[in-house]
Amino acid sequence: MVKKSGARWGAANKESGIRRVSAARRAAFEVLRRVEEEGTFAAALLASANGELRADDRALCYELVLGVLRRQLWLDKLIEHYAGRPAERLDAPVRRALRLGLYQLRFLTRIPPSAAINESVNLVHEARLRSAAGFINAVLRRVTREPDYDPATHAATELERLALATSHPVWLLERWMKFFGAGEAESFASANNRTPHVAFRVNLLRAGGAEVIERLSAAGIELKPSLIAQEAWRIEGTGGKAASPLLRELADEGAIYLQDEASQLIAGALDARAGERVLDVCAAPGSKTTGIAARAGDRTFVVAGDKYGHRLRTLRESAARQGLENIQAIVYDAEAAPLPFAAGSFERVLVDAPCTGTGTLRHNPEIRWRITPTDISELAARQRRILANAARTVAVGGRLVYSTCSIEPEENEEVVLAFLETHPAFKSIQPDVPEHLLTTDGAARTWPQRDDTDGFFVAVFSRKE
Repeated sequence: MVKKSGARWGAANKESGIRRVSAARRAAFEVLRRVEEEGTFAAALLASANGELRADDRALCYELVLGVLRRQLWLDKLIEHYAGRPAERLDAPVRRALRLGLYQLRFLTRIPPSAAINESVNLVHEARLRSAAGFINAVLRRVTREPDYDPATHAATELERLALATSHPVWLLERWMKFFGAGEAESFASANNRTPHVAFRVNLLRAGGAEVIERLSAAGIELKPSLIAQEAWRIEGTGGKAASPLLRELADEGAIYLQDEASQLIAGALDARAGERVLDVCAAPGSKTTGIAARAGDRTFVVAGDKYGHRLRTLRESAARQGLENIQAIVYDAEAAPLPFAAGSFERVLVDAPCTGTGTLRHNPEIRWRITPTDISELAARQRRILANAARTVAVGGRLVYSTCSIEPEENEEVVLAFLETHPAFKSIQPDVPEHLLTTDGAARTWPQRDDTDGFFVAVFSRKE
């Protein structure tokens, strides 16, 4: 995708005779275009561009894309100040080029200002908007003359200041303040703009744990075992960038699986045992499914369900890469009752429900610009239906786990409360997680600002009868 656009823009370069834009900035410009115009997730686009970029270009592309998305509101207010007009009134390619240039000038001190300015100008040349080149040049040069302007300091209210300083929509901050308090909301929003650690689990079916750790350590990578998830590892400091080629190699071999530490908690909470039957109700793309299957061993039968066949193909490919042969993938609609299984068919059932993903804003910053209050209420209704359908498949004495990567109470505590009120055969039990993750309601939560992981919610139930 990026390659095709690069070829098209390269031809435009040749015709016009202007200097080429660096591969990293061209790729970042195209990824941002698709995120904005097509609603695609940046993480997927960046992953697809990996093979087309050198390691240094890849690192810069990631930094530019995720940095611009994390700071988008703040950058747009800078544009309004320096350009004298709102960012939304500019042509989309001009706005993207300015955001990229501003991000480099204000956050990437190792990039010469001349490079940031010239390449932003050249981006609009390549996008066939040469008339905007002088405008972009003038705006970015003014930035270099007035380098200390911060729009957050000119906010009319404390809420507006926080929205600008952390670059989050006002409505999201208002609801987080309501539910978690002003201090926690600000800490959470600030944490969403930090680059997350790289985390992974070792697949013992493909490689010995000591062997993997030795390979990474020999490459100068500083590793630490996770403080919250068993058998999870994280890369410290700036080692994630240095380790990137080796990590991809190990992941391609199936020796490791890249997965946030909070996400890895789910397999432990389900605690599937050898010989049990397991259902992952909303399984694709398979990070938790394969973690469950690897942890439980080949004597455990794991059924992975999803509404879309192409997503299950991704899961099957991942399972094959990891050498997992105990997973059966099935297409069905988890909201349609009943699920295509006899009542009480499974000893362990996981509902990792579709959600807003507000706990993953470090990895997926564009979510904050896409979701609406209506999305939260609609997803909560879907989650209740899916959990109720899944409950029917749990055997007496079996375990049901409900999880999301959202921090919103409507998608978490309120779903759990409604479920327990309507399903007296189930009781809530305490998840097997570190004590500091437990909530007063007997569930578990992780927070980016406290645990340096994604924000996850986990509730565990046992079927009494």
